[in-house]
Amino acid sequence: MVSAASFRWILQLHKDVPKAARFYSEGLDFTVHVCTLRWAELHSGSLKLALMQAPNDHVIQKGYSSLLSFTVNDINSTVTKLMGLGAELDGPIKYEIHGKVAAMRCVDGHMLGLYEPA
Repeated sequence: MVSAASFRWILQLHKDVPKAARFYSEGLDFTVHVCTLRWAELHSGSLKLALMQAPNDHVIQKGYSSLLSFTVNDINSTVTKLMGLGAELDGPIKYEIHGKVAAMRCVDGHMLGLYEPA
């Protein structure tokens, strides 16, 4: 039996990642685990928030500002199943050193990130 997808994090795109990390850390008491100019990982209890530098303002304006990310056991079968339910793949599945990643838009256009560890 294949286990269900597990929630990985909420991802937000920002123009200034360190400034956004400070906002969540000082304003909402998130714990900062990683913070660089392009990437930050923050926690509040079991909630994980990832902040990533937006490549440009156009990306933020077109609905890429938040993304739910899930860890899955088999990215190919998950993508196939979600596409059968009306989702669209937003670019190709990427094969990174740490695992496979895919971005999808659900039926209402919201972004979902999928990650299959290597």
